[in-house]
Amino acid sequence: MLALNAKDLHVQAAQSLKPVADLGRRALWGRGKAVIELDKVSYGYGGQPLFSQLSLTLAPGSFHFLTGPSGAGKTTLLRLCYADLRARGGKVRLFGQDAASLDRDAVAMSRRRIGVVHQDCQFLDHLTIAENIALPLTVSGRSNETDGNLQELLSWVGLADQANQLPPELSGGERQRAALARAVIISPEVIIADEPTGNVDWEMSQRLLSLLIELNKMGKTILIATHDLAMIRSMKSDVSARILRLKDGQIQQAGAEL
Repeated sequence: MLALNAKDLHVQAAQSLKPVADLGRRALWGRGKAVIELDKVSYGYGGQPLFSQLSLTLAPGSFHFLTGPSGAGKTTLLRLCYADLRARGGKVRLFGQDAASLDRDAVAMSRRRIGVVHQDCQFLDHLTIAENIALPLTVSGRSNETDGNLQELLSWVGLADQANQLPPELSGGERQRAALARAVIISPEVIIADEPTGNVDWEMSQRLLSLLIELNKMGKTILIATHDLAMIRSMKSDVSARILRLKDGQIQQAGAEL
């Protein structure tokens, strides 16, 4: 892969994302309203508290990096943000609705507005990578939107040659790239990513972050959990983001805007 500078990456990302941005475009959530809000949330495991009275607000179109030591609860916090876990105390609101009051169908509908990149990158092993990436469109009855947009995304994340391979044939980094493509193909309003660059080299991490930055410029809300401060600093001139540090069960502001 040829080395590209930041300007080249952003131009390519904008071009690659144009069809993705057109997929099922929704009106952005009301200006000034939180898309996701944690209000004095408590959560723990085995009787031991992990969070207590934790609050976090994700505004429409905002970009956040979530950092913190191993075991601080970053993944748990992300899971609360898309209602994969239920808070033990306080409230989690998704697009203005109390997550605790949503039934299974309502939670599923809310999650269609949130693209999630999981750290473990689970796929259906009997489907090709292209089919796995397109699966969110298929299950939502939008399979007619697949072909052109899928090829654009596969090219951008560097998986065009692996489109017909099965998940067990991919490396960890290739699986991570496929997971990001799957998360954004439905053009969600919010993208939550757990260590999305953890298994990729530096150049590919820059490409994936450029993809997320361009999505943010289109109005998407981005929340990325990462321990890689060098990667965050590399984006300083490209995105206005907040660095949040999770420590001792609380969110701290870790410095000025990037």
